[in-house]
Amino acid sequence: MKKLLHSITDWVSTKPGMWITIIAWLVLMIGLSAGPKLGDYKTNNFQSLPDEAKSIIAENKTEEYFPNKQGTPGILVFHNENGEVNIEEAKQILDGIMLEDIDGIKTIIDISKLPPQALGSFISEDKSTMIVPMELENGLGNDQYSKINDHASETGNKIAEDLESTAFYITGPAGIAGDTVKLFEQADFVLLIATVLIILVLLIAIYRSPLLAVIPLLATAIVYQVVNQSIALMGAGGLEVNNQTTSIMSILLFAAVIDYSLFVFSRYREELNHYENKYIAMKHAMRATGEPVFFAGGTVLAAMLVLFFADFRDYQNFAPIFGTAMFFIMLASVTLVPALFTLFGRKAFWPKVPQYGTETEVKHKVWGPLARFVVNKPGLSGGMVGIFMLITALNIFNLDYEFDMVKKFPDDLPSRVGYEIVESRFDKGELAPSTLLIVSDQKLEETDAIAISDKLQGYDEIASVRLSAFSEDGKAAKISVALSINPYSTEAITFMEKLRDDTPELLKEAGVEAESYYSGVTAKIVDEQDINNGDIIKIVLLETVLILALLFALTKSIKMPIYMMATILLSFVSALGLGIFLVDVLFGFESISSRVPVYSFIFLVALGIDYNIILVSRFIEERKTHRIKDALEIAIRNTGGVISSAGLILAATFAALMTMPIADLFVFGFIVAMGILIDTFLVRGMLLPALILFFEKDKETSRQKISE
Repeated sequence: MKKLLHSITDWVSTKPGMWITIIAWLVLMIGLSAGPKLGDYKTNNFQSLPDEAKSIIAENKTEEYFPNKQGTPGILVFHNENGEVNIEEAKQILDGIMLEDIDGIKTIIDISKLPPQALGSFISEDKSTMIVPMELENGLGNDQYSKINDHASETGNKIAEDLESTAFYITGPAGIAGDTVKLFEQADFVLLIATVLIILVLLIAIYRSPLLAVIPLLATAIVYQVVNQSIALMGAGGLEVNNQTTSIMSILLFAAVIDYSLFVFSRYREELNHYENKYIAMKHAMRATGEPVFFAGGTVLAAMLVLFFADFRDYQNFAPIFGTAMFFIMLASVTLVPALFTLFGRKAFWPKVPQYGTETEVKHKVWGPLARFVVNKPGLSGGMVGIFMLITALNIFNLDYEFDMVKKFPDDLPSRVGYEIVESRFDKGELAPSTLLIVSDQKLEETDAIAISDKLQGYDEIASVRLSAFSEDGKAAKISVALSINPYSTEAITFMEKLRDDTPELLKEAGVEAESYYSGVTAKIVDEQDINNGDIIKIVLLETVLILALLFALTKSIKMPIYMMATILLSFVSALGLGIFLVDVLFGFESISSRVPVYSFIFLVALGIDYNIILVSRFIEERKTHRIKDALEIAIRNTGGVISSAGLILAATFAALMTMPIADLFVFGFIVAMGILIDTFLVRGMLLPALILFFEKDKETSRQKISE
């Protein structure tokens, strides 16, 4: 591998190789840009659960017995916050929307044709709110949800402006889907701008050179376009592209390309002091950094590919998308990045231009003293860090999960406002009722359905049970079950798990020989929690074993990879424990999504190990000619500046996710940013060196005996 990399980087560092490399990347970017666009293949209605999940089996069974091509349901909400809802005003709004004949709306219940008793079932107990069911057509695309919602909302709210008391909202799955599309469209643009600005400001502030800020961003822009268009081609080929996945992918891409650029130009600056010719200087710089940088990218790529083994489809979706991104990032790190820096040469470092022969060693005003302290007091420095990380790690036992997606949206989002109005004034279970499918070998009678309903009504957690329909052959019945508790709550999830287990016995007690299947939001969350818990164990074990194997190959050591991996795992647990404490104290998130720990593990372990690789690679290089203590001090001193700079920029890049109006991404960005800072300054700077000094020993005595 080393010979192959050297042959590639040696050629890229030549004048012809430099120009051919840059032109090849530009041609690739322009050529791919003529293809399909990524935005055409993004989806928010991503099925997270595998087909084998119980709730998905139940959905498919229900569709098999009751094939009605059902579209996406929505709820039109009419509310008067100061008194009783005005039904005539609500009718005016409904009439206006129906007159527009909006494409994509399948049905809206015409309340003007309902008898008073039926109309009363749509009005809340306090008379302040009325809800009207709506259904969108089956098979709509994401952009259509947003357009339909916008059209209906604009029409309804324009009429509501001239009315005295009625406020109008669209919520339910249709309203939430439409708002989600708009949220991501707006947030992705803000995320991109915020990321670029953060990186630009930090690079200029740290290195005080305009070109050192522009060149990595130029490389990133080229790779970003190539990756985006490559994923669009995969989307055109049938790959489902989850919106959240692409948002996180863009952060990964910016972070990794900038990181690897910093490692390359840091060593290039050293070599420009030793070699007058800029091409020769880059050749030697890449011979020193090419392998660790490429290997660091390889560990991230391997970590991403492990996600193919996950059962949760959100994690599976990461694998091809992140894998593609990392493939191009690794390729760029040993081709495009050195080619661009070679093109600019010494000018890239203006105004502090490195001159040949004028400086033999870069000054280390901060990391020089710190390196001496760490190697002279390893017990003190490593011990303090270890104790701090163990204490913060213990807070993971206070981890609570949140499953209500709408509660993670901005407070003023129309679908959330409408959702909370309905939640507070109607049975909470009506927001997302569950469906019970009963399938028997014999024809079912209405008395059977009544007997089953009576058994179910015996639970305090169930508000209502309604028979929806019998199948054509009468051997299947569909029953709607609305809970008396929030269907997204942990209480509902625990109850649904119990209910699913209890129902076979309930059917026997009711004298019905049949199989039962539960579908709906709550049943899906039960499956999501079970599958997610299994995936956490699977991903942690597989990634740990795989990265350990890669580290053994890189270091040619048995013990060194164990220190490196152990510190990274401790760093992750510490960051998660401290993170869930701080997001509660600082931002009011008492619970987090069950996906955040997995997302955080993937990135903190995969990216965090990069810094350990850079440090250990330099340590191994210096150990050939120095004692362990001296080699480690040189490694800390010479990598400290670039790693701390890279860590700050990487943390700030992930912190850009905090601009997203989705709580999952906000919390994920905060925890990863904090974890990277812990890893950069505490683990890489103190804990890992302390472990190396404690376990690694000089072999001078053995060498002396051999020579004698």
